[in-house]
Amino acid sequence: MSELKKTSIGGQALIEGVMMRGPHISAMAVRKPDQTIHLKTWDTGGKKWYHHVPLLRGVLNFITMLVVGYRCLMESAEIAGMADAEEEPSKLEKWLADHLGDHMTLVFNIVTGVLAVIICLGLFMLLPASIVKFLGTRLQAPTFVMTILEGCIKIIIFILYLFLVTRMKEIQRVFQYHGAEHKTIACYEAGEELTPENARKHTRFHPRCGTSFLLIVLVISIFVFSVLSWDNIWMRVVLKLVLLPVVVGVAYEIIKLAGRYSNPFTRMISAPGLWLQRLTTFEPDDTMLEIAIAAMKPCIPENPKDDLY
Repeated sequence: MSELKKTSIGGQALIEGVMMRGPHISAMAVRKPDQTIHLKTWDTGGKKWYHHVPLLRGVLNFITMLVVGYRCLMESAEIAGMADAEEEPSKLEKWLADHLGDHMTLVFNIVTGVLAVIICLGLFMLLPASIVKFLGTRLQAPTFVMTILEGCIKIIIFILYLFLVTRMKEIQRVFQYHGAEHKTIACYEAGEELTPENARKHTRFHPRCGTSFLLIVLVISIFVFSVLSWDNIWMRVVLKLVLLPVVVGVAYEIIKLAGRYSNPFTRMISAPGLWLQRLTTFEPDDTMLEIAIAAMKPCIPENPKDDLY
């Protein structure tokens, strides 16, 4: 075993697969219905000028990962044969296919994305603010108390949402692939050969996980949004959207710090996120580790220093 390293390679769990993003090459590996592995690689694009600009790099990296991650997720569903396993199309689906043709998938993705944004705004911005506004007005609570209460409600909703989705068998498999992704990265950082046997013994929790990032976003938002007025709920929501890039940028710098260093301070920062990962990462089997390793290998640069975190 060589000296432990911190790699910048990160990934995302997919439908029956894993996507890894390296400094030069990105890859996704998906288990096909015939049990073979579909492997796709593409150029990551290298470092841009904004990767050296604190706060801004967090916002732009977050947007990039959302776009790339969503595209890979949809593609993995097709490769894994989910569309073939569906029941006979409904009359509505047939009507949409007849009238939209090849544009049906694009329209579906746009509508799904818009609905997801609306639901997120309702659950994590409008609902908590409305509840706190109702209680604060009657209890005459100070502004900072209302902001803390709002943040706590958002965190409770987030944890409850994660708990509920883990009851779905399909999501459980995705979270197993999430665990496989983390174990593979941990195995690589330990300097061991990438095999299912070696990866299996490593932890399924990682300080740079997206789950930890989202939790830090919620916590940071308590402090940033504390400057906003409670006089008008809708105006408060609009101003939150305006300040959201600031929250994301600060959260990214914190998660980057926690992923780069290991000391009492960074371990304290990472602890809540690592605990929360018990809801979003499950123990994978060896076939899942095989997928994660297949996605990881093309992303490893020839120069070991290129992927230092």
